[in-house]
Amino acid sequence: MDYTVISYAVYLPVATGVTVWVARTLSRNGRIFLADVFAGDDRLADAVNHLLVVGFYLINLGFVALWMRNDEQVGDVQGIFNALSYKLGTVLLVLGAMHLGNVYVLNRIRRRGAQEREPMAASRPPVPAQGRVKPGVA
Repeated sequence: MDYTVISYAVYLPVATGVTVWVARTLSRNGRIFLADVFAGDDRLADAVNHLLVVGFYLINLGFVALWMRNDEQVGDVQGIFNALSYKLGTVLLVLGAMHLGNVYVLNRIRRRGAQEREPMAASRPPVPAQGRVKPGVA
């Protein structure tokens, strides 16, 4: 039995499964953050969310495929675990780095948008405490 093929057979579905799980989790939970980044524009938030997921899949699944190759022959069961721990650990680190990079960039966009909206909010007339002005009252 070729242990290298076994390591490939375990690595590919596990790495792909983790990538899909992370992408779905980020997509589902990141939507609220994106809506805030884009000042409540839900259509834009959904579109950006979808584009981020597609890019996430392309980059990470491409990395998983390229990283599958093993330069050394795996000779025993311990070698399978060594190869899998190294490869899966690297995939997880790349997934985490991509996630942190996305959050950093989106948070900068969010801050910039908040700073741009702040002067506009300051220039508006104050709203009465009850939220409405009564007819005939100046």
